[in-house]
Amino acid sequence: MSIENFDSEMTFNEVNESEKIYDLEERTFLFAAATRKFVRKIPKDICNYEDIPQLVRASGSVAANYIEANESVSKKDFYYRIKICKKEAKESRLFLRLLETGIRIELESDRKGLFQETSEFIKIFQSMLKNEPK
Repeated sequence: MSIENFDSEMTFNEVNESEKIYDLEERTFLFAAATRKFVRKIPKDICNYEDIPQLVRASGSVAANYIEANESVSKKDFYYRIKICKKEAKESRLFLRLLETGIRIELESDRKGLFQETSEFIKIFQSMLKNEPK
């Protein structure tokens, strides 16, 4: 799914179910976009106020560093950027767990989909790192 076809009203779960995305650059972009949509719906309290910016930064960093990895000038740089992608995906997962959604089932469903995506990113990036020369 490209940005032109991204419906801002769709949940992340609906995007993932409607079309499996194999382009990882696009997939990381959609994750960052869906995260931003998700945090706009979350109740604003003192804890969420601190955690939301961290989640937004980390989710965007997964996408940005993956782009940087694809444009790397050396294998060493590529693997360094993939390590950062993995680290930022883990950080995104942490802040998704910390956010308080209240008892809104829709938000819990969205969080679960985003959490699942971070878990898949971590596995993908770990798999890429297995090929890293020692």
